[in-house]
Amino acid sequence: MAPEEDAGTELLLQSFERRFLAARALRSFPWQSLEAKLRDSSDSELLRDILQKTVKHPVCVKHPPSVKYARCFLSELIKKPSGGSVTLSESTAIISHGTTGLVTWDAALYLAEWAIENPAAFTDRTVLELGSGAGLTGLAICKMCRPRAYIFSDCHSRVLEQLRGNVLLNGLSLEADITANLDSPRVTVAQLDWNVTTVRQLSAFQPDVVIAADVLYCPEAIVSLVGVLQRLAACREHQRAPEVYVAFTIRNPETCQLFTTELGRAGIRWEAEPRHDQKLFPYEEHLEMAILNLTL
Repeated sequence: MAPEEDAGTELLLQSFERRFLAARALRSFPWQSLEAKLRDSSDSELLRDILQKTVKHPVCVKHPPSVKYARCFLSELIKKPSGGSVTLSESTAIISHGTTGLVTWDAALYLAEWAIENPAAFTDRTVLELGSGAGLTGLAICKMCRPRAYIFSDCHSRVLEQLRGNVLLNGLSLEADITANLDSPRVTVAQLDWNVTTVRQLSAFQPDVVIAADVLYCPEAIVSLVGVLQRLAACREHQRAPEVYVAFTIRNPETCQLFTTELGRAGIRWEAEPRHDQKLFPYEEHLEMAILNLTL
């Protein structure tokens, strides 16, 4: 980067920092200058630098701004890589059309935060998301972490319909689109029933990373999830197995215990990821959430 570009970037970062720390109105931020920078360089590092200067600034870590202010700021920031609005179509009902997948659950927000703080886990890699639901986690990863390819998956037809709509609403193209932006990840929305999918079907995805959020809602789902993880391990028999991250809200300790017990029976080792230093998205403060890193 030329010296004058370095200076311009530093001034832009300082402007974001001063305005955020002073809780200035969002319309006063230099959004147009940021968009121009991103059009010229397509540099997602700049967005991460802005996060460090704002919501992850030491002052904000010690004295966080209001949840509403941080949420509005992040909503504005995260839409800048594609230059279009980030819109998430969701159901207003927790259970709709026989599924819970039409709304965003708290662990999806928690996993999205972790991904933004750990982009190297996804950059230039193929990511398979199990039980994508409304798609917030995947959209955040596609926007902020620059994966090579991203596969959203679910089994319910209404969820898949909504997922495809949310992908398009956020300026991403589905893989079959010949007009797709080559700078964006290859995005696929796949129907995946954990109970019937085969090793051969999973092999076609060739994921480097597998993620899932808030899918431990009943014993049957847990058993099905562990089964599909075993098949994913089998389809990479002569290659390195994918990294797996499962995020969940600890609502019922017995459910979490069942998950770790089933992992042990399947010979899948696990360890808990450290908790976040900074909360980026709004969810209930009292909720206890965790992310397990699984070794297939």
